[in-house]
Amino acid sequence: MSNKLIYRSCISISFLFAYWMGNTSYATEFKSIVSDKSTIGFVYKQMGVGMDGSFKKFTAQIAFDPTKPQNAKAAFDIDLTSIDTGGPADEEAQGKAWFNTKVYPKATFTATQIKPTTANQFDVTGNLTIKGQTREVKFPLKYTPQGNAGTFTGSVIMHRGDFAIGEGSWSKFDVVANDIQINFNISATASK
Repeated sequence: MSNKLIYRSCISISFLFAYWMGNTSYATEFKSIVSDKSTIGFVYKQMGVGMDGSFKKFTAQIAFDPTKPQNAKAAFDIDLTSIDTGGPADEEAQGKAWFNTKVYPKATFTATQIKPTTANQFDVTGNLTIKGQTREVKFPLKYTPQGNAGTFTGSVIMHRGDFAIGEGSWSKFDVVANDIQINFNISATASK
């Protein structure tokens, strides 16, 4: 083997090693959310007109390494009294017919499985509990790396009838639709 060929081989191996180290050195585990950069909102239809709102307060316990999604853990507690519809409906939404926040002040979500689909994309399965009712939900999750931070975005369609959100005369879906789309944008920080 000529010296030139050996030199080229060493250079190629060095570049491959540097590339591999560069990619793996960014594998970090996200353990805390950045509350002021994270949002949980919802979209629904009332009498056929699109409406939206958000929940201003929520907490999370996460442990997520994008390179090891099978070991990930994620649990969210959403303060239902923090609902913001942008109008007077906030108080009614907390009432007995809707969220009944005096008895059920929070909603919870706990992930049971996170599977990779494509680069930085995952399928999430978990249990959503509202008003004492628990249902399994599935949704796609997108991860966007940002140095030692990352953003997790996604949405899931839930049916309010499954959770008795809107009881009595509100249990029909002619005024407020059954489908509610939950949208989230979670900013998280990583620990090395």
